[in-house]
Amino acid sequence: MRQNRLGKSKVHVTELGFGGGPLGGLFEPLDDETAAGALEAAWDSGIRYFDTSPHYGIGHSERRTGDLLRGKPREEWTLSTKVGRLLVPQDPAGRMDESFAVPATHRRVWDFTRDGIRRSVDDSLERMGVDRIDVLFLHDAEEHFEDAMRDGYPALAELRAQGLVGAIGAGMYHPGKLTRLVQESDVDVVMLSGRYTLLDHSALDELLPACTDRGVSVLAASIFNSGLLATPRPAENATFDYGPATPHMLERAHRLADVCGAHGVTLPALAMAFPLRHPAVSGIVVGMRTADEVRRNVAAFGTEIPARLWDDLRGEGLLDERAPVSGQ
Repeated sequence: MRQNRLGKSKVHVTELGFGGGPLGGLFEPLDDETAAGALEAAWDSGIRYFDTSPHYGIGHSERRTGDLLRGKPREEWTLSTKVGRLLVPQDPAGRMDESFAVPATHRRVWDFTRDGIRRSVDDSLERMGVDRIDVLFLHDAEEHFEDAMRDGYPALAELRAQGLVGAIGAGMYHPGKLTRLVQESDVDVVMLSGRYTLLDHSALDELLPACTDRGVSVLAASIFNSGLLATPRPAENATFDYGPATPHMLERAHRLADVCGAHGVTLPALAMAFPLRHPAVSGIVVGMRTADEVRRNVAAFGTEIPARLWDDLRGEGLLDERAPVSGQ
């Protein structure tokens, strides 16, 4: 599978990355055996970039990711995780975690200080049982942005200067805040969730031009907008950004599916191909929970998209004129 470099760093990622959110039991339980099967299927399919976070299942995703990677040659894989939330032990008292189907054995404490970030990195290394982290992101800092800029970014830059991580950046949903980070710092990469997809082109306004100008790579996540683009024909109860899809969004997704069908291409295949057409985008990150899901996504990722399909999307008013589609 093709690999691309992240910004000016020496870190490379496969164009299709494994998103570790589902490994934390996102919305429904996931057993260790199923999680391991998904990770092994990803490896067997040529995926060599794995993204995780302490937030995903209060450490379950990191632990499961580490269980796979420790058995693979270190020089063959790239690992990213995130900082900004410390995990503090607590008595679960029978409660389940927020959004993740795991016992609430820990609570999250926001912390973008230098010491907090150092502690988070040490905790992640211990949970995963690996020797280093290749890419480190400030995570979900939208509501703590000034703290992340003042304290968090310098802490990441220090870790990079010391050779403890290879590339640094931030992962958020808010393209405006990521744009400011790109313009006011020396990050290598940003992970943008759900804002450069077939249904949301808002990153074209400022973020993608800024990344192009500054030589910063983009990793596009949530490219299915949490479900609406994940099936060949979206269901009436499909979700958009983790909420019910509006009639307008559902109608737009159906129109996209109709154009895909006319060219013998599935909607998920097009959704994966679209972000990578922009020269600033180095890869996409797709959350997967089972081996079958991995194999389906890898097969869709390998689909050749006819040039005429892109033309038809523009003709139907479904594609921003600024969006490049010639491919990398």
